Amino acid sequence: MLKEMADLGFEYVELSHGIRITLVPGILRGVEEGVVKVSSTHNFCPLPTGVVQAAPNLFEPSASEHREHDQWLRHTKRSIDFAAQVKAKVLVCHLGSVNFFWFNPARAVRNYLRDHPEAGRNPDDKVYPALVKKSVAKLRKRMPKFWDQVKASIAEVLDYAKQRGIKLGFENREKFEELPIDADYADFVGSYAADAPVGYWHDTGHADIKEGMGLLRHREHLEKLAPRTIGFHLHDVNAGGNDHQPIGSGHIDFEMISSFWRPEHLLTLEFGPRLTVADVMASKLRVEALIR
Repeated sequence: MLKEMADLGFEYVELSHGIRITLVPGILRGVEEGVVKVSSTHNFCPLPTGVVQAAPNLFEPSASEHREHDQWLRHTKRSIDFAAQVKAKVLVCHLGSVNFFWFNPARAVRNYLRDHPEAGRNPDDKVYPALVKKSVAKLRKRMPKFWDQVKASIAEVLDYAKQRGIKLGFENREKFEELPIDADYADFVGSYAADAPVGYWHDTGHADIKEGMGLLRHREHLEKLAPRTIGFHLHDVNAGGNDHQPIGSGHIDFEMISSFWRPEHLLTLEFGPRLTVADVMASKLRVEALIR
């Protein structure tokens, strides 16, 4: 696996939340032999024993149920250990979600967008903004206990990550009910001391999806988070709203995105498994051209 990526001209890789435990011996050997270097990993990496498919939300830091929380804590610490073992700099993390047993307000938003796909970007649609405002209010009303649990969970692993030289990259998410709420992200990351082992990890596809939902403006979001940004997942979104597409094949403005890149940032091409080698190589060339 690592040799295939090295043969495509990549010196660094991110190890994702799809790394099965059976792949670990080969990965460690590849890193030791210098096949590639690891820039970042993604919680949970490696996957828990017996889990064979990508499962970044298998256990959530927002869960107050003690068994799920204990599993989140255990496997996050394990992921931090592995990140340090492969000499990565960052462990990308999801921060959970608000759980609704009944009447999830995300459903009304999804249903409206299904019938009016451009509503979030259409200034002439007067119904949708009111629906979003009402739905976000419902989300915020139920959010506090989940959000408090997220912050408590993070506190449990901060020293552990710092001792091992790993930064936690808090990734923006694409679903309505996932945390943090985008409007709160800058204040949340900014609440940590400058030397805390945390930072903001920007996913271009997720931000574009949220922009299509009318929940943020991509450039404004990047501007607010720029002081604490540490890395990017780079992928495009096509006209059908599908992300993890080749760079330049969709509607994301990567010229704008690249204006926020800094030499210390980590840039990861994050693609779906159906893309071809040609897609990957073309995307690599486009990103390299933007860096220059």
